[in-house]
Amino acid sequence: MTLPPRAARRCWHTAINPLHSTIYFSPDLTTELASLGVTHRVAVNLATRSAAMGAVGPGAVTATFYNYRHDTVAAHLPAVWDVAAPEQVLAARLRAADTTMRRLLGPAVIDSPELAEAADLAMRATEGCTRHARALYAAHADLPVPATPHLRLWHATTLLREHRGDGHLAALLLTGLDPLEALVSHTATGRGMTPKWVKSIRGWQQEDLDAAAARLRARGILEPDGELTDEGRAVRERLETETDRLDAAPYEHLGAQGLARLAELGGGFVQQAVVAGAFPRDLFGKA
Repeated sequence: MTLPPRAARRCWHTAINPLHSTIYFSPDLTTELASLGVTHRVAVNLATRSAAMGAVGPGAVTATFYNYRHDTVAAHLPAVWDVAAPEQVLAARLRAADTTMRRLLGPAVIDSPELAEAADLAMRATEGCTRHARALYAAHADLPVPATPHLRLWHATTLLREHRGDGHLAALLLTGLDPLEALVSHTATGRGMTPKWVKSIRGWQQEDLDAAAARLRARGILEPDGELTDEGRAVRERLETETDRLDAAPYEHLGAQGLARLAELGGGFVQQAVVAGAFPRDLFGKA
């Protein structure tokens, strides 16, 4: 089924990815992981996203996360699994997702037929996902589907998020952007994480970002002032277009009408979550 141009991309960016990603900035996740003995912010981030793969080491996580500094990953993995087993981390993450969604959306939305409808639509979209060459998606697809609608919705957005993310890595390799070049060029679009958060979460230093920017300038992708060149914008668009192609199946399976409805419902939930303070104010942008 033919979908409107970029409709799936818009739904992913405005409704799917941010709804899943509320967990990474939630104090509820910090509290849950601290109860297991995991307190370092980076360790929490690495453990909660990689736990579906089991007690993996730094190599697997650096490969599947793509743009984290490897020695930062190695500082926390596999040591974190000596503190908390992956099964414990996954259970804590689901508890945090429950608390976070309830806090951000409120009981009226949590119990609404619209949220249950969004969960059904998102789960239907996941039926079109594929496991081959998609390590993070496939690992999460092996997890049980929660029974309650709001957690089914969060689980479905997790699957859809990782499915597109796995395809995005293949597109990055084809586009020729290394991990830091991908981050720096994304920040230059104004839609990526600010350098502050790139350094805080991904483990890079300012000299690493400066070196990547110099490489991008030499390739004609970045202007001296840090803005994207025409070629840079074209590279980023080719990257997203290839990612769209690799991630089309779940949304084609859902269909244009279902996709539009999921975007409407999920986008509304995300807007409410943002107003409720789901994300730091300085998370996205160029500064």
